[in-house]
Amino acid sequence: MTQDCSYNELFALQVTDDSMAPEFPQGCVIVIEPSGVCANGAYVVATVNGDRWFRQYLKDAQGGERLVAGNGSYPDIHLAGTRFQIEGVIIQRTLRREVKHYRPYEPNNGLPGQ
Repeated sequence: MTQDCSYNELFALQVTDDSMAPEFPQGCVIVIEPSGVCANGAYVVATVNGDRWFRQYLKDAQGGERLVAGNGSYPDIHLAGTRFQIEGVIIQRTLRREVKHYRPYEPNNGLPGQ
């Protein structure tokens, strides 16, 4: 009997809007590591009430959690009272052959909101 490990394999998506600009401009490719947990400040793919979002996860000192767009034109998604799940953490961005790596599991990794 073989065991399927595909549930934890990295996958890539292309960013199709400007909601996470300037860090993740439209057209860049992000690499996601499937995970149900993340550190404060990590860039994530999350499902909230059945809708999937690419945002930055922030948790404040009082325990309030929200998803924040990089582009200030988009509203925060407050997670209190919602059904939400972190599906994966962004570990890499590629844009025109330029690669940037993210270290999402380290607390206080220099990301905003720390």
